Amino acid sequence: MRKFLVLLAATLLSVAALAQTPDEIISKMEAVMNAHENDGLIMTMEIKMPIIGAMSTKTFSRGDKVRMEMEPSGKKIVTWIYDGSTWTYDSEKNEVEIQKASSEGSSSGNEEQMLSGITEGYDVSIKKETDTAWYILCKKSKDNKKKDDPKTMDLVVRKSNFYPISLSAKMSGVTMTLRDIDFGVSEAKVTFDPKDYPGVKIIDKR
Repeated sequence: MRKFLVLLAATLLSVAALAQTPDEIISKMEAVMNAHENDGLIMTMEIKMPIIGAMSTKTFSRGDKVRMEMEPSGKKIVTWIYDGSTWTYDSEKNEVEIQKASSEGSSSGNEEQMLSGITEGYDVSIKKETDTAWYILCKKSKDNKKKDDPKTMDLVVRKSNFYPISLSAKMSGVTMTLRDIDFGVSEAKVTFDPKDYPGVKIIDKR
């Protein structure tokens, strides 16, 4: 009986040693993302708005280059942003329009910044835990005076590799979710090549 109790105590101690605080989980998640910084990032951003409904954009980013894909009303639109220009492909017209990237446009695709520094201005706690993931609640701190910061965010982190699974936030009735997060984007993926679009018409408005 005594041996059993000693074994049980040792087991409980080892389990306690493996326990993760929300700050530790987020810190390890950010370390993983930093380690993949040069590999490029893939994610889907979904926005849900009253009346309009849901819209989603798949984003590929590598360094300063960005590619965004969306299909409003079944029409595929692909946008590339790099070298100070925005290239927008319209599948319905089979056209690409090139324009100078605006300061707002050049920042598009930086949704990954939302996944860094989450603990800054937020109190974090584990809301739920499963065999595969941690569900973390990020609640805006009382001393956080930034009006644009949402009151709460829900972060889900995969246990096996500390990859972020999703991050959701709601403001003024609009819900934004980052999901399907992965790494590995080639240079070709974020650069427009007319060979990939036979017969495409290029309209340069720069």
